[in-house]
Amino acid sequence: MELERTGNGYLVDPTIWTEDIMHEMAKEDDIELTESMVNQILIARKYFEENSSVPPIRTFAKVIGIDKKILFKEWLTGPMKPITKYGGMPQPTGCV
Repeated sequence: MELERTGNGYLVDPTIWTEDIMHEMAKEDDIELTESMVNQILIARKYFEENSSVPPIRTFAKVIGIDKKILFKEWLTGPMKPITKYGGMPQPTGCV
């Protein structure tokens, strides 16, 4: 299935997001999502649905109860960009 994505890899139409699409996007990017990563994505989606915004990393680390240093190690990058990308959310702005 050919997913329509922006230049930064986000879904052009985030309303089509499903867990299957999340895994397909990660596969296209050569990323293997762990159970922990999938759980973080689902929690971030819930936060987004409730607050209509992507949580900043400090807030997100508190919400999920994981030290942000651990999140950076797990994602090998700033965690909010891949979490929002694979979660079908808007690209975060500012310091994430």
